[in-house]
Amino acid sequence: MEFKSDVEAVDALAKAYKELKAEIGKVIIGQDEVVKAVIISLFSRGHSLLVGVPGLAKTLLVSTIAEVLDLDFKRVQFTPDLMPSDITGAEILDENRHFEFIKGPIFANIVLADEINRTPPKTQAALLEAMQERCVTVSGVMHKLPAPFFVLATQNPIEQEGTYPLPEAQLDRFMFNIILDYPSYKEEIDVVKSTTSNYKAKLNNILTGDQIVAFQQLIRKIPIADNVLEYAVGLASKTRPGKEMATDKVNEYISWGAGPRASQYLVLGAKCHAAINGKYSPDIEDVQAIAKYVLRHRIVRNYKAEASGITEEDVIESLF
Repeated sequence: MEFKSDVEAVDALAKAYKELKAEIGKVIIGQDEVVKAVIISLFSRGHSLLVGVPGLAKTLLVSTIAEVLDLDFKRVQFTPDLMPSDITGAEILDENRHFEFIKGPIFANIVLADEINRTPPKTQAALLEAMQERCVTVSGVMHKLPAPFFVLATQNPIEQEGTYPLPEAQLDRFMFNIILDYPSYKEEIDVVKSTTSNYKAKLNNILTGDQIVAFQQLIRKIPIADNVLEYAVGLASKTRPGKEMATDKVNEYISWGAGPRASQYLVLGAKCHAAINGKYSPDIEDVQAIAKYVLRHRIVRNYKAEASGITEEDVIESLF
């Protein structure tokens, strides 16, 4: 996928984004901000954690995006008895008594880790290397994952019995934490109408895997002004209690703040947010637009915040 200039490439990305949203909108009614956030993380080469109660079409959203993008899609239902080899794959003895590696479902372009907090940390950790290094190591042999590679994990926020909270190291691997809310009354009427009839939307492929990789490379080439970069890094720095840039609210209500990976994702996300809106360089508003997705799972509230009903969003809003 070649363009005469980066300006032309950004225009093509903005056009592709509009087509993607229109195509996904044939199946997913409402949830515009959620769809936008997922697409931004995809083009930024990041992974996303979708948090929402059952029945909000989290799985349908992921499978629809995979279909529209013409990508290989695998869904893994995380359960308490799931083993790491069930995700990464394992070596088996063939008829010639040689070990042969059988690839697991992680070897796909889009992997849906459904209810990721239902499986023990040992199995959750099987995703760590894949998400960070985009490869898996089995019996000392490294196997590269296909490109593009994108993990979308879902989590149910209300039912905590029999679940294993994601460790901070795992949470930090997710670029975005996206919270799905209930649809509006009108949207729910449209959802029920379309899902209780025999209508089935015909989806068209908008982008190939190679085109997505080209756009991912483009995002990193987009220039960013020093003051915007400093604002993004400053935003992450303000979340760290006890440090010189920490705000009074952070010092009072936060026990741990966001690490340097948050600064990186704030910059990448801002670049992509600018590009899909037809801008050739991000500004401070682009950083603010994606800040809650990047920061909400990277700051840890203390007991005082929980007792006072102060949420992560309240703290993030105060940073602006």
